[in-house]
Amino acid sequence: MQKITDTKWFIPTLAIFALLLVIMFALGIIGGGEKVTAGNVPFKGSPLPSGAKTLILKKQLSDNLMSWPGTIHSRTIAKIAPKFNARILEINVDVGDTVKKGDVLAKLDEQAMRAAYQESIATLNATRAQAKQATADERRIKDLYRKEAATRQDYDAVVARASAARATVKRAASAVKRVQVNLDENILLAPFDSIVSERLKEPGDMGAPNDPVVVLQKNNDLRLEAAIPTHCAKRITLGMKVGIRIDNSNKQISGTIDEIVPEIDPQTRTQLVKASLPASQGLVDGLFAWLEQNCDDSQNVLMIPQSAVLHYGQLEAVKIVDNNQVYTRHIRTGKLTGDRLQVLSGLSEGETIMVNSGLQQ
Repeated sequence: MQKITDTKWFIPTLAIFALLLVIMFALGIIGGGEKVTAGNVPFKGSPLPSGAKTLILKKQLSDNLMSWPGTIHSRTIAKIAPKFNARILEINVDVGDTVKKGDVLAKLDEQAMRAAYQESIATLNATRAQAKQATADERRIKDLYRKEAATRQDYDAVVARASAARATVKRAASAVKRVQVNLDENILLAPFDSIVSERLKEPGDMGAPNDPVVVLQKNNDLRLEAAIPTHCAKRITLGMKVGIRIDNSNKQISGTIDEIVPEIDPQTRTQLVKASLPASQGLVDGLFAWLEQNCDDSQNVLMIPQSAVLHYGQLEAVKIVDNNQVYTRHIRTGKLTGDRLQVLSGLSEGETIMVNSGLQQ
C-alpha cells in the first residue's frame, strides 16, 4: 500500500520539477550560455543592384481627391405613344438606333380610326338634321306665341329643344375634328434628334394612349447623378467644375454641377448631386461613372511611386536603401493619386527607397 502512495505523488512532483527547469532555462538562469542584450537583432541586407533608381522621401501636399459612384442619365427623355387605340403595323427602329427629328418610328393601323371617322360624320349629319327641325319648330312657336296662339310652357319647351339640338351639333362637329387629327397621328415621328433607349412594343401589338412604343433620349444632354456624403456635399456649389471618370474606359472628362438636391437620405446621410456633361463620344444613358472632387483640405503626406511597392499576397513592402544596402520593409498604403500611393505607415520622411523595386538583384 505504501508503494502505491509513493508512486501517486511521484509523477506530479516530477512534472512540476520539469516545468521549473524549462522556466529557468527560458529566463537564462541555467544553461544558454551568455545573455543577449534586449533589442532588435541586426540583419544583413543585400547590395544595391546596378541600375537601381532611388528616391529620398519628402512630404508633399495631397489634394485629398475622393471618388463617388454615379450613373449617367439623359436630361431629355421622350416616351412615344399613340393618341388612340390601334394595332401597330410596323416599328422602324431598334434600341441603340440614332434618329433625326421627323423620322418615322412606327405606323399604326388606321382602319378602326377611319371607321370611327365615318361614324362621327354620320352622327354629325344626324344631329344637323335634328337641329334643323328643332330650329324650324322654334321659329314656328315664336310666331304662334306672338299671336298668343301658344302657351308660355310650350314656347319654353320648344326653344330649349332647339338650343340643345344646336349644342349637340357642336359636340358632334368637335368629335369629327378630333378623329381627323387622330387620323394624321397614325404615323409616330421622332420629336427631336435622339437615340432609341427602349423598344417596348412589337408589330402586331395593340397601341394605346400613355402606353409607349419606344423611348427616346438626347445623348447631347447628359448628366451624372451621384450620392455624396453630406460633409463633402457642403464643399460643392452650383457651377463648380468636377472631374468625371468613366468606368468602362477610365476616360476622364470635366462636368459642371447644375443641381444639388437639398433632401438628405436619412439612412446613408448622403445628398444627390447632378453634374452636366459635355457632348462626348461613347457617353450614353445608364453608363456607370465616378464623380471626383476634394472632400477635405490638402494635407502633407508621404507619397511614393506605385512602381516602388512590392506585393506579397495581401502584404505590401518596399526596398529601403541604407549605406548602399537594400532591406525589405512592410508598409501600409492608402489612396492612389495618379501613379503615386499615399503611405499610411512603415516609412518616414528622409528615408531612401528603391523606385524600381522589382529590379532583379
